[in-house]
Parts: sequence; C-alpha cells; structure tokens
Amino acid sequence: MSWIKIVGIGPGSLDDMTRRAFNALKECDVVVGYKTYIKLINTIIQDKQIFDSGMRQEITRCQKALELAASGKNVCVISSGDPGIYGMAGLVLELSQRQGLNTDIQVIPGISAINSAASILGAPLMHDFAVISLSDHLTPWELIEKRLDMAAQADFVIALYNPKSRERRNHLNKAIEIILKHKAPDAPAGIVKNASREGQMVKIATLSEIPKQDVDMTSIIIIGNRHTFTSEGKMITPR
Repeated sequence: MSWIKIVGIGPGSLDDMTRRAFNALKECDVVVGYKTYIKLINTIIQDKQIFDSGMRQEITRCQKALELAASGKNVCVISSGDPGIYGMAGLVLELSQRQGLNTDIQVIPGISAINSAASILGAPLMHDFAVISLSDHLTPWELIEKRLDMAAQADFVIALYNPKSRERRNHLNKAIEIILKHKAPDAPAGIVKNASREGQMVKIATLSEIPKQDVDMTSIIIIGNRHTFTSEGKMITPR
C-alpha cells in the first residue's frame, strides 16, 4: 500500500533535519512542496519526481499528494520546521478524511522555527510560553488582538510568527502596543531572521525598541516574561 509522509524538514539548514525526515525523503517516489522549501532540500531529492507550487496553494499541493498516493506513489509532503506547527499535517489529514480516503498517512516531526530561533537567542523558552501568528489570512485580526492581550496579561513569554509582510505593515506595531499594556517597555525581545538559513540575522533589543525595519515574514520575535534577562548577548528565562 502506498503512503504519504508529511515531513518536517526543519528551519532551513540540512544540519537541522532529523534522520527520520531524511530517510523518508530518500524512500519516497515524489516530493510535494512549496517552491522555496523544495530549493532548501534540492541536493538530497534530485532523483525524485517533484511537484511544487507557490504561496497560498497549500490545498492544491495536498490534493495532488492524495492523488499521487492513490495512483500507487509513495509521497512526501514537506513543511518547513514541524508539519504540525503552522504546517501541512492538518490540511492533508482533513482532506483525506473529507474524501473518505484510506491512505496511509504519517506525520514526521521536525525542528520548528521557534526551536531554532530560541536556541540562537539563548534560552528564552524555559518557562510557559505562547506562540501567536500575526497573519490574519485565516484568523480574524480581532481574535489575534485578544490572544495577544491575554497572553501578555498572563505574563507568558510570547513568540510572534509572521510578524510583518508587504500586506501587513502595521500589524507588528499594533501587536507591540497591545503587549505594552501588560509588559514593561524594557522587557527583552529577540529577533531572529532566516533562522539557520543563509542571511541569518539576530538582534536582541527591548520590547519598546524592536527594530521593526529589520523584521519580515522570515522573522520570529520572542518577548520575555517579567523574569527574562539578557547576559552576554543571550536571552535567559529562569525556570
């Protein structure tokens, strides 16, 4: 019976890909993924059939994977980071369930961007934390605002995904305004851009002085709780 493996390829560097993910990619017949992520792993899938597509074509890719598996192919659907964290796992499983398919689907976890960013910054996630995406393509902005407010009020360490794009230039400003209602202006804030990829950039600032000009969709921002401190260029949240 053919299978689909939804593979987390890690944050970008092949050094951060798990052995299980590597083996799945070597065992499959077809690799399905976003064009940018296909390029990241091109050196290890050159002998595979490739189906790639652009941004916001996730449903097309998942449907193609299901069709390929139904035709007898073993398929890897790739996600950056971990496929179960803002990745492709849920969509593949949902489509399979809706269509009443009996495909063998496995989820291969990966090192997520939040893991990579945190390790680069030091140890900012040593206590309870919340991860919130500022993208309102699938979530109403009013709900994102509520989550930001409640997470900041509860003094979670807060990690922000998708903080800024050409279409959402002001979302980060609004998010910081909300968080500042409950967190101190000098709370440590780390910014990691292109974590473990070419062009990696790392900065540690304060919440009120986050260098917004350096932030884009490839960035993750981690804002500490009231006990987080910085030492020798590292963010540390005590346990």
